[in-house]
Amino acid sequence: MRLIDRAAVRKLVETQDQDAALVLVRGECVVMPEEQADRQGGLVLARRREVRHVTEERDLDSLAARLDTLARDLGA
Repeated sequence: MRLIDRAAVRKLVETQDQDAALVLVRGECVVMPEEQADRQGGLVLARRREVRHVTEERDLDSLAARLDTLARDLGA
């Protein structure tokens, strides 16, 4: 089972919050302001400003797969 899927990446890309990040908190992937991630003890995997250009479905899938691998490699 994947921790990060296309829907999670799409949510990050489409959010209006320029300071949003895709964060792994206690095994759950959520989109939240990056400053809140620090307080929650979450692991920031990607920031909106880094992925805002991703729009194609295949690119969303590819990014989700890479982020899922990253999260697993980091011990999630």
